[in-house]
This record gives sequence, C-alpha cells and structure tokens, in this order.
Amino acid sequence: MTPAQRFICMSHNRANNTGPELLLRRALWRLGFRYCVNDKHLPGSPDIVLPKYRTVIFIHGCFWHGHQGCKYYTVPKTNTEFWTAKVARNQQRDQEVWRQLEAKGWYVIVVWECELKKGRFEDTVNSVAAEIIRNGNSYHYIQAARKKARALYQEERRQAKEREAALKAELHQ
Repeated sequence: MTPAQRFICMSHNRANNTGPELLLRRALWRLGFRYCVNDKHLPGSPDIVLPKYRTVIFIHGCFWHGHQGCKYYTVPKTNTEFWTAKVARNQQRDQEVWRQLEAKGWYVIVVWECELKKGRFEDTVNSVAAEIIRNGNSYHYIQAARKKARALYQEERRQAKEREAALKAELHQ
C-alpha cells in the first residue's frame, strides 16, 4: 500500500461503536444490564459503564492494544519501530487509566476483541455477566459497611455531645 492508501484505510478505524462493542452491548442488554457508553467524566471514557454495579468495561482491539499470544496481534513488517512504540504507548495508557478508575472505586473489566468471536462469544458474555454481578455485590457490601460505620460514628458523636452537655450542666450547678 502507498502511504496515502494506508492513511485512508487507517482513518476508517473507529474508536467508538465498533463491531465488538456493539455485540457485547447487545448481549448485556438482553441479559438485563443497563449501562451508559463512553462516559467522558471517567478516565479513559470506558466503552461500557454500569453505575449500579460500579463497573466499567473496555473492549480492546487485539491489534491496537497488543494482545500478547493472540493470532490477531502481529507487529507489522513495515514501520515496525513506529507500531511497536504505538502499541506500547496504548498499553501504558491503559494501565494508567485502570489505576485511576480503581482509585476512584470502579471495577475494571477488559474484554479482548478475539474473545467476542463466534466460538468464544457465549462463554465470554457469561463470564463478563458473572463478574459484573460479583462486582456489584462487592460494591453493595462495601457501601453497606461504610453506611454502618458512618452511623456508628454519628451515634458515638451524639453520645459524646450528650456526655459533654451533662458535664457542663453538673459544673454549672
């Protein structure tokens, strides 16, 4: 391919609403999961955001994100240095985004493009659904524990104020 032809081909690769994304979104919707897509308020604009389960899903293209050991990821034979550096930057950015999301209390699921191919699609959807539910249960358990701890702290503060008021009342008599 000439550089101009390659530019045209590469410019047609989309970032959002790719085929693998649409497949997984439809399958999750059929299973009853409701989600947002490409939330710009979250680091990395995750492909699928499930606020109820505090979970985000990234659907990675095997080529663009360097899926090691996958038949869909091969380093191009021309301009190898550029492509190696580009994939490495993508992987580094992915790691940073995941750390930021986890620091904000989000669970991150990564689904590779090859996992959504015909032979593996159902298994992938089932494992993703199970992980979403696990994440939701963990999130709700943590929230309940925080709520309980907050209520306990507030009760302790109320009792301390009552004791303090009683001591002041005793001193003024």
